[in-house]
Amino acid sequence: MTTATHAPSTPAHPTLNRPNMVSVGTVVWLSSELMFFAGLFAMYFTLRSTTGGLWAEETAKLDVPYALVNTLVLVSSSFTCQMGVFAAENLQPRRIGSRLKFSRWGMTEWFLLTFVLGSIFVAGQSTEYATLTSEHITLNANAYGSAFYITTGFHGLHVIGGLIAFLLIIGRAYAAKKFGHFEATSAIVTSYYWHFVDVVWIGLFLVIYILK
Repeated sequence: MTTATHAPSTPAHPTLNRPNMVSVGTVVWLSSELMFFAGLFAMYFTLRSTTGGLWAEETAKLDVPYALVNTLVLVSSSFTCQMGVFAAENLQPRRIGSRLKFSRWGMTEWFLLTFVLGSIFVAGQSTEYATLTSEHITLNANAYGSAFYITTGFHGLHVIGGLIAFLLIIGRAYAAKKFGHFEATSAIVTSYYWHFVDVVWIGLFLVIYILK
């Protein structure tokens, strides 16, 4: 009799550690969004350089403390969003324990709080628009009005898009029979977008409200 020795089997195709394609696609898309906002910044500075007197007159009407508070609200939402990401990475969609025990909150609670903060920012921006309109700063009034509303308005639309995304992620978490890596990945890429929106607004706030 002969004894056959079996060599350890090896896979026909070696496994590759590839990056998550959803995350890669999101980063590429955000890169294009970055170029879009870079174009808006360029438009703003170009108009400002040609109408300096108008800029000095119109920026005096801005309520900087009000805008600062609204900015802090949006920036704080970035922290709550990241807490939701940490919970999603631990595959914890909902809270474990009391509502007041924040350390045991799940992804949905943190994302709901982020949604509320983002909504407050949008409401605050709408109130600011109403105030400026009453002071005759409108979209078609002059170059400053066009630059102000186009830059901040497009950012506001991006914030609203992020709020819709949070609702979809929260709804998916409740609808899923089991919260897994697919749902966690969706939450993570949504956070990429939200952090991007927050960083862009910080740039807009510094340019529009501080560098008068």
